Amino acid sequence: MGKGKNPRRVAENEAMAKTRMLRTSPQKLNLVAAMIRGKKVEKAMSDLAFSKRRIAIDVRKCLQAAIANAENNHSLDVDELVVAEAYVGKNLVMKRGRPRARGRFGRIKKPFSELTIKVRQVEEQA
Repeated sequence: MGKGKNPRRVAENEAMAKTRMLRTSPQKLNLVAAMIRGKKVEKAMSDLAFSKRRIAIDVRKCLQAAIANAENNHSLDVDELVVAEAYVGKNLVMKRGRPRARGRFGRIKKPFSELTIKVRQVEEQA
């Protein structure tokens, strides 16, 4: 007996990967995510490999996971994949502090983010 299969959250020609608890602010992460939106996956991978930003390493891992999901779970062709969406969300914020002059307390916020990448198979136009 048992339960039926869950419906897919993405279209038939799409696959996605999500990374939670990335230790950077959503604003900084969105700059890197904007760099790869709409590009072919091999171009996006090379852009992330040569990026100077620290968080680009984690974004690259998430993109590799989305490509692996597309290939292994959804049987999509890797050579025809395009980064359809790459969006950023907020996660928790650790509150820390530092003693300041005259008995005051300087608040330090350490934000976390989450990243979702969707790749889509697009046929080549001749």
